[in-house]
Amino acid sequence: MRAEVIGVGTELLLGQIANTNAQYISDKLALEGIGVYFHQAVGDNRERIKQVLEIAHARSDVIVLTGGLGPTEDDLTREAVADFLQRRLELDTSVLQKLETLFAQLGREMPVNNRRQAMRIEGGRFLENPRGTAPGQYVEADGRHYFLLPGPPTEMRPMVTDQMIPLLRSVIGRRMTIRSRVLRIFGIGESAMELLVADLIRNQQNPTIAPLASEGEVTLRITARAQSEAEAFALIAPVEEQLRKRLGNAIYGIDEETLPVAIGKRLAARGETLALAESCTGGLLAAMVTDIPGSSAYFKQGWVTYDNVTKTEQLGVSSELLGRYGAVSEECARAMAEGARARSDADWSISVTGIAGPGGGTPDKPVGLVHIAVAGPDGTTAKEFRFRGDRQQIRIRSAKNALYSLFKRLT
Repeated sequence: MRAEVIGVGTELLLGQIANTNAQYISDKLALEGIGVYFHQAVGDNRERIKQVLEIAHARSDVIVLTGGLGPTEDDLTREAVADFLQRRLELDTSVLQKLETLFAQLGREMPVNNRRQAMRIEGGRFLENPRGTAPGQYVEADGRHYFLLPGPPTEMRPMVTDQMIPLLRSVIGRRMTIRSRVLRIFGIGESAMELLVADLIRNQQNPTIAPLASEGEVTLRITARAQSEAEAFALIAPVEEQLRKRLGNAIYGIDEETLPVAIGKRLAARGETLALAESCTGGLLAAMVTDIPGSSAYFKQGWVTYDNVTKTEQLGVSSELLGRYGAVSEECARAMAEGARARSDADWSISVTGIAGPGGGTPDKPVGLVHIAVAGPDGTTAKEFRFRGDRQQIRIRSAKNALYSLFKRLT
């Protein structure tokens, strides 16, 4: 069974918002064994919505539309679907009464255009929306299952889990499930990694193996289709074992265990703490660490020491050292890490200093030169890196390599 997700809204095409709805729906349908084969996005135009429905009807069994269910003139999803299916729109008085009651509870008179949200496609059924005024709809036609869902994620997501998925199970059954295990890899590039596992990827069937590169790291997704979750992970297990044998310690985590999560788990398990001293990353490293819930258990504090005077005043980096070696040097990185550890009384500290660009580079110290140091109970280590990319890429890669430098020390 094939599914397709259509995002309706000109704001999607203008790049004003990201289509996170498609990602969420695809994930939930995969758990039901329904593969999403296509994503489409279309603006608030009745005829163009009908055109994408024509395409979807020809190739998909489950068609999910998000957005365009509001009360305004440019909310055209239900009208376009009704037109495409050649069905009438019928006023549902019970839904209209609920809308009027909702507005009365808010102390407001319901605008007349909200009546549009009580119009149901002939032969369809409403999906309740306790978090907004736009109910969803389900209609079956010509062997296709159409779901019309609201655009705001806070309204759409509960409707998917509480109503769309149970309804799908009742009308088509749960035949299979799709499960994935993600292996997170650092310290080896995508092309080098692929060479190590090329034969496994080439000979894949079920499970499948898919590499994906992101800033500074690589993931391998192992996906299996089976009758149950347990059977799917049983299929994944031997493939994961083979990949671990090939890639060894380059695999640092699984699934949602990103570098900040992996480090946090190890620090918490050891009852140890962390401090940070940043220059070129400008607080990005601290943001990554503190994005993790519970990070207050191990993260003590951080410094963003962008100029040399602050490095001296806040971290105790000597002006003599800075004058001799410069701020972008191994010596400065070591002094920053050791100063942060001493002044915070943390068990571990990481420092980052470099040139993120686009300006500021010299022949001796080009843009992308970064020094990272880790100070801990057993001493201080430092390493020089030469990163490529724009300013943001260099900052992200610096922060991730700083975390990985600590990860290696902890493991």
